[in-house]
Amino acid sequence: MEAGNNSQDIFGKKIFFLYPSSLVQNEIVGELIQQEFEIYCTREHKNLRRALKKYPNSILFINIDDGMPEKEWETYIRGLLGSSEITNLKIGILTSSGNEAIHRKYVNSVKVHCGVIPIKSNVTNATKLIFDTLQTCEAKGRRKYIRATTENETMTTINIPHDGSYINGTIRDISAVGLSCSFQEDPNLEKNSYFQDIQLKLQSMLLKVEGIVFGSRMEGMAKVYVILFTQKIDPDVRMKIRKYIQSNLQSKMDLELR
Repeated sequence: MEAGNNSQDIFGKKIFFLYPSSLVQNEIVGELIQQEFEIYCTREHKNLRRALKKYPNSILFINIDDGMPEKEWETYIRGLLGSSEITNLKIGILTSSGNEAIHRKYVNSVKVHCGVIPIKSNVTNATKLIFDTLQTCEAKGRRKYIRATTENETMTTINIPHDGSYINGTIRDISAVGLSCSFQEDPNLEKNSYFQDIQLKLQSMLLKVEGIVFGSRMEGMAKVYVILFTQKIDPDVRMKIRKYIQSNLQSKMDLELR
């Protein structure tokens, strides 16, 4: 288990929102994604147990106002916390209810680690409470940026200006600060080469960035280049890249939760 904990320290923890309200999903989750937390939303409470077994040290926020009656949520949560197959799970409760007896029950009796967070009209306050909770749980670990692997996706490509034209490559993985890519024919890009007009296609999105070749490595027969975006990248472009990464990761998790 120590090795698993080391992995979580390096790569961070998976954060699940179960039955998130539209307010939580559209506003709070969106802000947390921009803060580089690895977020997943789901309504599959039965199948979620599989993921929680697979990914130890996960953090789970449950909206007890939806999905099933509150008493059934209590049973469900006690079952998760009491399971010998689910390791180091931390749970927080989301609710718009002001019922203090219910709040006390989950904190004092059920003993959820992340407390009860009221979700009302003050989105800023709720976001801060969840953010502070994630910081306390060291949800990011030692990594700074979320990364998505994309090498098997035909709609995720890069075009780089080279010798008067553009060369098309495949993006292998991407984060908000850079990417790795490969080309059918090696363009022999030199380390520290600067490219001003790089075009990225991330599914239906077309984005332009500036980048510098950080280095390269061989993976089998393919030469893989690492390109770091410059500080001149449009903040809106960086925001769109983060949204794409979350969508990519969410799609993969959805397959696991079927």
